Amino acid sequence: TICLKDMAGTMSPYEAEHLIKGIKDAVGDIPLILHTHCTTGMAYMTVMKAVESGVDIIDTATSCFSNGTSQPATETIYYALSELGIETGLNEKVINEVNDYFKPVKQKYIDNGRINPKSMGTDAQALVYKVPGGMLSNMIANLTDMHAMDKFDAALAEIPSVRKDMGYPPLVTPLSQMVGNQAVTNVLVGERYKNISKEVKAYFKGEYGIAPAPVNPELEKRILSEAGMEAPLDCRVEDSKRTGKEFADAKAALGDLAESEEDIMSYICFPAQAEKFLEGRKAAEENRVTYTITEA
Repeated sequence: TICLKDMAGTMSPYEAEHLIKGIKDAVGDIPLILHTHCTTGMAYMTVMKAVESGVDIIDTATSCFSNGTSQPATETIYYALSELGIETGLNEKVINEVNDYFKPVKQKYIDNGRINPKSMGTDAQALVYKVPGGMLSNMIANLTDMHAMDKFDAALAEIPSVRKDMGYPPLVTPLSQMVGNQAVTNVLVGERYKNISKEVKAYFKGEYGIAPAPVNPELEKRILSEAGMEAPLDCRVEDSKRTGKEFADAKAALGDLAESEEDIMSYICFPAQAEKFLEGRKAAEENRVTYTITEA
């Protein structure tokens, strides 16, 4: 499958039509998915135009959890497509039962403050800021926890500047969190880049690859200088650390915890998690109780 991921909900109906028809002409029968968000208010129009243009799959959410930074409502799209004579394969009774089940769940999180009403509304300014729904809801949650929601608009306005300084990285995880958190920090501290997160520093050092566009040269120079580097990495960060003895070192470190090459490879990739798992496995084996039944 091929997925068009419109994480900020900024794709217009006619952009969707152009993209979907062009991709369909190029790839033929490969299923095409559209994933968009309601953040800007575009999603319902875009989804309907996408269906008319030949998209195969659309992502939706049960209506009580739809809209805002989420996806369009499953039930609404179902009824709209039914009027067009398009068979979705959905059961009307079941999708409404699903929504009824989750209504009190949503209300519980509204009542305890975990769902901020701001994330449930439409923000047309996101068409300017290009902020993905998940990034927006994450920013709202962080500012709420810090009792700083009065800084929301300023933090939102800071995002395009931070993104430009970082060479316009795509706003998907983890880069969206890095850009958003740095924008919030800049606003809360009151001075741009007085405090820089370790993740943003790692980005400028090349640990996340090459930026799509030129980064802020002064900021890059400052971060590289503090790290004792003359230039960003031009290879994968793990390649720069490779010694050629990783397997042997991991095998020695694990000792009798490792029962196979897979155990050693797991430790190389995820040292803390693998070691905890292997220690637990060994403890379980040592505590195993066995019984022997003999004939009297």
